[in-house]
Amino acid sequence: MALSHASSGQVVNLGALDGQATETCALLKARDIELMWLVLPAGKRVPSHAVSTSMSLQCMRGKVEVQLDGDVKLLEADQVMYLAGGVPHGLHALEDARLLMTVVLPASRTD
Repeated sequence: MALSHASSGQVVNLGALDGQATETCALLKARDIELMWLVLPAGKRVPSHAVSTSMSLQCMRGKVEVQLDGDVKLLEADQVMYLAGGVPHGLHALEDARLLMTVVLPASRTD
């Protein structure tokens, strides 16, 4: 689903988005922050990777295992997790899940 990125001051209805977006999409991309709507069907795995800057994962619906350096944390609806920059993590959706991912972008970014 192609969405235009939100502009400053624009309200995004996540409840409506949950019913509309059938795949992961960017909601906002600015110089210093990026918001992604992650759509993970039950059983979907995201391989371990790291993001160089701080981020949060907010579970809006479903259940997701977050693998963190050999440890597994359960993230469920209405919970949020902070990850420091450089922390390797992977995801495994135990149920159909929707997550709001917020990434703080480097101050040196120019686009």
